[in-house]
Amino acid sequence: MRIPGLLTAAAVTLLAGCSQQGPGESAPAAAGTAAGTASSGKPVVGLALSTQNNPFFVELKDGAQKAASAAGVNLLVVDAQDDPARQISSVEDLIQRHVSVILLNPTDSSALAGAVQSAQRANIPVVTLDRGVDGADVASHIASDNVAGGKMAADYLAKALGGKGNIIELQGVAGTSAARERGKGFDDAIAGTGMKIVASQPANFDRAQGLSVSENLLQAHGDVQAIFAQNDEMALGAVQALAGKNKKVLVVGFDGTPDGKTAVQNGTMAATVAQQPEEIGRLGVETAKKLIDKQPVEKSIAVPLKLLTKE
Repeated sequence: MRIPGLLTAAAVTLLAGCSQQGPGESAPAAAGTAAGTASSGKPVVGLALSTQNNPFFVELKDGAQKAASAAGVNLLVVDAQDDPARQISSVEDLIQRHVSVILLNPTDSSALAGAVQSAQRANIPVVTLDRGVDGADVASHIASDNVAGGKMAADYLAKALGGKGNIIELQGVAGTSAARERGKGFDDAIAGTGMKIVASQPANFDRAQGLSVSENLLQAHGDVQAIFAQNDEMALGAVQALAGKNKKVLVVGFDGTPDGKTAVQNGTMAATVAQQPEEIGRLGVETAKKLIDKQPVEKSIAVPLKLLTKE
């Protein structure tokens, strides 16, 4: 969305507080204000999300909005709906609006490098959240250790299965650092056991795709003892695929979303590697405020993980 030539008073009002927009939308810029500030005089921070269809990123946004209110900054939220081209356009819009800092949760770790470089040329710092960007330097990266999380899932299955068994792996969106790193942590740890990954296929962090891909892979591979999904949404799709089947298959997810935690507690999922998305959002805004105030920030900020099981 480009900035309209004439801004109505109602449009300017949208920027008065923390802003939550609909999918793919962002609030219009306030006229006659200094670069990086709203009409209220507060600094403006852009939050470019990969999608709001995933509960994990909704929690991340909620954490960012709470922190923005506490820090006295305005938050502009834009939703790429998992479309890299749309996110590039959204970041360009944020640059044109002269936001003070851009918090970026990239749809594609490689595709967004150019947009990050454009922001840097405009002297707008970029902080990446949950997923990194390849080929571009950022002011700070805030995320869980996804490699360690993948290994945590593999270690759990090795113990639960006695070090033997066949596993299906549901991969996330190709090109994202989260999918690549979770897969590496899991695959490397499994390679040192008697377990075997018999099938590995993307389901794009999506529950419906997790269901359909799991159905197809379970039909092709009857002798399976576990499914590792690189996020809870795909894991919940796998749970649906297993419903009614007379076989015990352990399903392990990643993220610790509310639905994922519920599934672990009711026993339909064996475990999930829980992140803290609200904490990632909070730390993102607090880091942005430090950058606005010309304070030093850490280049990399790790957010702890925890394996959740029913026990």
